[in-house]
Amino acid sequence: MNDASPDLAAVTQVQQQIWSKGDFAMVAGIVYNASENLAEALELIPGERVLDVACGSGNGAISAARRTWGGTVGADYVPALLERGRERAAAERLEVEFVEADAQDLPFEDASFDVAMSIFGAMFAPDQPKAASELLRVVKPGGRIGMGNWTPDGAVGKMFKTIAKHAPPPPGVDSPLLWGTEERLRELFGDGIADLRVERRISRQPFRSADHYIEFFRTYFGPTQTAYERVGPEGEQALTDDLQAFLEAANTAGDRALVLEAEYLEVIATRA
Repeated sequence: MNDASPDLAAVTQVQQQIWSKGDFAMVAGIVYNASENLAEALELIPGERVLDVACGSGNGAISAARRTWGGTVGADYVPALLERGRERAAAERLEVEFVEADAQDLPFEDASFDVAMSIFGAMFAPDQPKAASELLRVVKPGGRIGMGNWTPDGAVGKMFKTIAKHAPPPPGVDSPLLWGTEERLRELFGDGIADLRVERRISRQPFRSADHYIEFFRTYFGPTQTAYERVGPEGEQALTDDLQAFLEAANTAGDRALVLEAEYLEVIATRA
């Protein structure tokens, strides 16, 4: 590491605080279908042990537990989201264990899971090689790693880029959106995988209007809240104007509503 390299531990600490703001469980409800799609694509069977990394309020873990009949674990570093996951699993009478943990430092034995999954989660870890190596480490040889990652040129990718123009990310930290490219996945997983399949999929996200979208994300989504805090009152209108312009351009519902058809990469890798 040279002197210009970012302190990734410090970045992780700041990120943990950012993702603790608002209530990400509300946002997770909008993208639930991606977890169901991934659980189906992973062809989970009863008795398989599944880990949902950076699980948030448990979308992936809950989708997995429905198919494995228990033995599923969700790991995340935001305690309030783990608590929401426990509430949801209890309401659906599903056996899921929720554990406080960082995607870059998982408290599990090597090769202790048949499947590791992460939906719009591990991609946000500042130390991408470490997050990838942890996903590989906890999965048995021949097991699967499944991910849902936003693509750089999809609607959510463009939303993050729009915000970054006003509130730039820490210098030197790789963009999370790189995880939405096959090239970066092959770099990160390297010879730790024997096979990689990727498919571009759509997460359909309906809102009443662009104003409704912005209000919702300002209320519940930590990264959007943080961006508005960082630009302050004097930068607020410019950020809102840019977001509105992006949303109007991305809208697929015409005058009736605001619907984003956000592209993501569904990833299935086989552990070597």
